[in-house]
Amino acid sequence: MLTMGDVFCEELEDLVHFSVQDLPARGYVVMEEIRRQGKLCDVTLKVGDHKFSAHRIVLAASIPYFHAMFTNDMVECKQDEILMQGMDPSALEALINFAYSGHVAIDQQNVQSLLIGSSFLQLQNVKDACCSFLQERLHPKNCLGVRQFAETMMCTTLYDSANSYLHQHFVEVSLSEEFLGLRTEEVLELVGCDELNVKAEEQVFEAVLAWVHHDRDHREALLPELLSKIRLPLCRPQFLSDRVQQDELVRCCHKCRDLVDEAKDFHLMPERRPHLPIFKTRQRCCSSITGLIYAVGGLNSSGDSLNVVEVFNPIDNFWERCQPMRTARSRVGVAVVNGLLYAIGGFDGQSRLSTVEVYNPEMDSWTRVSSMNSQRSAMGTAVVDGHIYVCGGYDGKSSLNSVECYSPEIDRWTVVAEMSASRSAAGVTVFDGRIFVSGGHDGLQIFNTVEYYNHYTNRWHPAMAMLNKRCRHGAASLGSHMYVAGGYDGSGFLSGAEVFSSASGQWSLLVAMSTRRSRVSLVSTSGCLYAVGGYDGQSNLSSVEMYNPETNRWTFMAPMAYHEGGVGVGCIPLQPV
Repeated sequence: MLTMGDVFCEELEDLVHFSVQDLPARGYVVMEEIRRQGKLCDVTLKVGDHKFSAHRIVLAASIPYFHAMFTNDMVECKQDEILMQGMDPSALEALINFAYSGHVAIDQQNVQSLLIGSSFLQLQNVKDACCSFLQERLHPKNCLGVRQFAETMMCTTLYDSANSYLHQHFVEVSLSEEFLGLRTEEVLELVGCDELNVKAEEQVFEAVLAWVHHDRDHREALLPELLSKIRLPLCRPQFLSDRVQQDELVRCCHKCRDLVDEAKDFHLMPERRPHLPIFKTRQRCCSSITGLIYAVGGLNSSGDSLNVVEVFNPIDNFWERCQPMRTARSRVGVAVVNGLLYAIGGFDGQSRLSTVEVYNPEMDSWTRVSSMNSQRSAMGTAVVDGHIYVCGGYDGKSSLNSVECYSPEIDRWTVVAEMSASRSAAGVTVFDGRIFVSGGHDGLQIFNTVEYYNHYTNRWHPAMAMLNKRCRHGAASLGSHMYVAGGYDGSGFLSGAEVFSSASGQWSLLVAMSTRRSRVSLVSTSGCLYAVGGYDGQSNLSSVEMYNPETNRWTFMAPMAYHEGGVGVGCIPLQPV
């Protein structure tokens, strides 16, 4: 029989945890109040004539710089007064207060001094908050200054954001005082950049001329070098004659006149175009601008052709339906010119089509335009210099090697040089200013060969073959790299991908997609690739994967809502605001 003493002893052996969750926070509040009263402080930080009292233990607990100072027997560890050289007094005071309260107020006046101070004190969280503050307030009038400041402070993310903003808003930035004050090497680098978001090369010329005239005495001699970076052949002939050639500084410079003559010859003598450096005729393309991805036509789960169209916003990761086409189309070619989306040919469930219709996203409406000369499905499409090219495909009887070019200005299709081989279901993309066609099949064999088209000479040339043969794959370019992904090799459905580097001139294997995808569409926007839909050997796919070159990973995005694979895709860039 147990006694009360026995019971009490057994209960003493139990373990009880008691805690006050907010005690540390309350303790810091009390310590801050004690500091304000000037009590128990054991160190003074001095900047110029300004002195700030504090507690070593609090500074060491909250600020890495002081933790290292006070716990590693540095000479300051024993000093009552510590000199803080190079810091702004108000920033130091704010960061000392942060050590006690975990709060700091950031505004336009103090953000730079806080960022410098937090960097010195190794307060990474405050430094990141300052970078975010500046990033969210980028403007054409300040982005150059922010970019330079970020470079000085080694804030990589902020620098990249400011640089991207500069490219996206180049025209507006070129009107700012910051632009006019750039150093020569900075202007040369900027003007030579592929990533500038300009509607016409004329805008780059006007920016350079404004910069030169801002300090004409010192900058006039730099004009030839600057003009050599401008892609003058891309300027309209009228602009070259009426604006560039007539400018006083250009007329007075022999080297400048030679560059203008070179650009005029480009328009007057097409046979000389292949001899120009590629960069001079390469359209600028700002890949950091987000584009809306349109999925056009395709198939439902039963394999029927659709007229359905839906659009994907990569920022919101969301698909929504828009106006359907007039005609059902699977294996359809899609191209984007001047913000308009073209649906070309395809298969309506009964026959191959030559018809073409164009979508205006502002009006949310489709209209018919001129038909191709041939019926085609499973062809590749590309856009160069505002013209649409369709390559190969299948006409219902055989694979095609023919190529057609469409001019939106005159609404007319013309036949251009044939490819070296008949190619259906090939990958087609524009890379380094040329149209590259990869793989595909001729009805008997599947290719790994690649060829490219020079639209200036109207000739096809062989290129480095892919590592694997494939058809029904996706192809897209991103900067100095060309990508192919998925497809079918005759024995299996592929998840593998390859990348071609213009620097090395070689193909190499890329990390594979998560899903096998034949009949996949590949499109690039915002510096990433999107693999849309496809067929995995058992069923049509509505899923979408995104490849990020920086992380070298594929990530699933929101699946299409109204399609089951077989779609054509096009990307319409959003103009930055």
